[in-house]
Amino acid sequence: MKGIHDAHRHLGVLPAYPFYGGPPVNPDTTARATIDELLADLDREGTERALVLPNYGVPDPDVAFGFNELVVEAAQRDERIRCGLWVSAKDSDAARTARALTLAAEPGVRALKLSFLLGGSTGDAGLEPVFAAARAHDLVVHVHTSPGAASDIDRVGELVERYGDDVRIHLVHFGGGMSGHIKLVGGRFFDWIAAGKRVYTDLSWAIGFTPRWLAAEIDRRGLGHDRVLFASDEPWGDHAGEHARLRAAVAGTELSDLVFQSNFDKLYG
Repeated sequence: MKGIHDAHRHLGVLPAYPFYGGPPVNPDTTARATIDELLADLDREGTERALVLPNYGVPDPDVAFGFNELVVEAAQRDERIRCGLWVSAKDSDAARTARALTLAAEPGVRALKLSFLLGGSTGDAGLEPVFAAARAHDLVVHVHTSPGAASDIDRVGELVERYGDDVRIHLVHFGGGMSGHIKLVGGRFFDWIAAGKRVYTDLSWAIGFTPRWLAAEIDRRGLGHDRVLFASDEPWGDHAGEHARLRAAVAGTELSDLVFQSNFDKLYG
């Protein structure tokens, strides 16, 4: 498993939270609190490069924002690591996002991380300073996708249409579910690329058929080979499982080196 470049993983331990009305739990059992623990994971996996993002998932904005300094420190401590800053489009997070963006020029920062899982939408005015900072500092905007509400690809795709001509946008989880996968592989992802949109993706959380289908469509269309990256999404994803599924889909093809190494180097290196 040597040579893996991981385009999406998290650092920081979240407090227990009573998700969905249940008792307080910590479902992200492999979350890491320290840089030393993160580096040990990279060594064990054979991960040579990684984009590290603040862990998030509980509805307390100070938690994810509070990990920004930690991921910047990780990127500055070890050359294998690049990092993304947690930002938000919500009006209530405007001051927190402004503070986060003061770190945008720090060595090792390569991305700005957005997710609407904790609120906000693609119509929020708070997106403008985020994308302005991405342009000014040549950063990737890293956006969560999942079915329904503001994270659905129909909504997140509005960001690609609006900003994708001059800002690189990484669509995390390739739509995040059956509907998103079919919309993207069925044409939308390739249409954006053909139109000159600077759109990228990873296949973490992808349903089993998707990596195979996407690889076949890239080969058939001769387009998109430089836009797909491997990502583990640890601790929410499973590194070994994500690696095995994507490796099986691209083994023996030109895509293998691209998705596991070269595309990361071009986007985040």
